[in-house]
Amino acid sequence: MLSGGNNSNTIFEYIDYELIKKNPKILCGYSDITSITNIITAKTGLVTFSGTNFKTIATDETDYSYQEALKRFVKGNLELGKEGEEYISIQEGQAEGELIGGNLCLLHQLVEGQYKVNFEDKILFLEECGFETEPAFASNFLAYMKQNSVFDKIKGLWIGNYEHESGISLEKIISDTLELPNIKYSFPIIKSNNFGHIETKTVIPIGTKAKIDTNKSRKIELIEQCIK
Repeated sequence: MLSGGNNSNTIFEYIDYELIKKNPKILCGYSDITSITNIITAKTGLVTFSGTNFKTIATDETDYSYQEALKRFVKGNLELGKEGEEYISIQEGQAEGELIGGNLCLLHQLVEGQYKVNFEDKILFLEECGFETEPAFASNFLAYMKQNSVFDKIKGLWIGNYEHESGISLEKIISDTLELPNIKYSFPIIKSNNFGHIETKTVIPIGTKAKIDTNKSRKIELIEQCIK
């Protein structure tokens, strides 16, 4: 489990992707680690994880993230989050696809260039740190992704935590960017508060198939194993 920072993308060219592929390990983190986990999955085909790290486990006031890590890595449980957590449907529908995502400001840097990831037929999950990223920046990042056809490619969108002093929500920024309702973007969109820069971090496997069904109370679930 890895800690965050501000410039993890600077090590991309120094990572031995073939060595990692031949020696798979659990790689889990959030925030700046979004770059590393997603690029390793893209380059190796291995599953990586968006979730807690040892630092946050040690400083959390609850054991939520710790229990979620045990559930995923020890018990092999396929549930995303805990029973009874609130999920909001922003746009109705059903979709299946591999999970890709994490921190918005990091992920938008992987849209184009030498170190880009494939968004085709994916379920995209996004969160952002409101303390560091004001709504205008979040809007900028999303607009860049829209202009580079990310939202033309994905099968579904899962929105996590974003808390800014303005009270403007990430789902509001996304709705404005995509001009919802918009027939061009007819994929299901859901919102929950169980991943991101908060204590309630469920462990989300990047590169594992999931299903969104807005008719269900828990609107997203894994449909294949992610740990061997």
